[in-house]
Amino acid sequence: MADIHVHDVVREKYGEIARSVGSTGSCGSTPCGCGDPISSNLYSDAETADLPSDAVTVSLGCGNPTALLQLEPGQTVLDLGSGGGIDVLLSARRVGPTGKVYGLDMTDDMLALARENQRKAGATNVEFLKGTIEAIPLPGESVDVVISNCVINLASDKNAVLREAFRVLKPGGRFAVSDVVIRGEMPPEIRRSLELWAGCVAGALQDEEYIAGLNAAGFIDVEVERWRTYQIDDARALLGESGLNVDQIASQIEGRLASAFIRARKPERSACCGPGCCAS
Repeated sequence: MADIHVHDVVREKYGEIARSVGSTGSCGSTPCGCGDPISSNLYSDAETADLPSDAVTVSLGCGNPTALLQLEPGQTVLDLGSGGGIDVLLSARRVGPTGKVYGLDMTDDMLALARENQRKAGATNVEFLKGTIEAIPLPGESVDVVISNCVINLASDKNAVLREAFRVLKPGGRFAVSDVVIRGEMPPEIRRSLELWAGCVAGALQDEEYIAGLNAAGFIDVEVERWRTYQIDDARALLGESGLNVDQIASQIEGRLASAFIRARKPERSACCGPGCCAS
């Protein structure tokens, strides 16, 4: 599947969501987001209480990557596929005025929405960048933590994403993302569906593929922790607008699809031996 084709589909889908939020205050009916089984109940009321409402409304993730590790004041954080900016803004609170948080997104409408949310939140330690997660527009060894929320599954070249995350991390830096993973084989009807690709299902990696990709990129201490596994009723909800035979497909993916926390670490320089380890 050509990168440009996947990028176009994902860009259009998420641009549509951003535009609908701007005009209606809700993100309407989407295959991934707005109360579906993947994106619901991810943040506490205390976390979202002081955030702009649009940042919360357009939260389309499958976890809370800011809760995966302790962010420290003064750190530099990069959010891959930052969308409306919820995880960027939450991270900005934790790293404080001496820290910096970058949000990277390829969709103009999402970037415009995120920057407006940044303005409303008064976050001065935040910068949103335009680009793809397969080619991060930052120098090597420039960030302490890479986070992402249900975005890497959308990339057609996930190994390139993992190599780029490794490149921009400082030695000892942390990779802490939420993503959708699968166990076993996904039915080919789902793999072929670009609509579901843009909806957090069709492009998901198997647990073992994620681990292998991170190890190949040079990471150590790799772990995949499944925390929300989807059953047949969830599958029906996720596939309801796909045009597929829901009852037939749902039974084939019951229990195979899950939201997971994926953690890894870039070795310290003295132990660094992976590809791109000392790239600049």
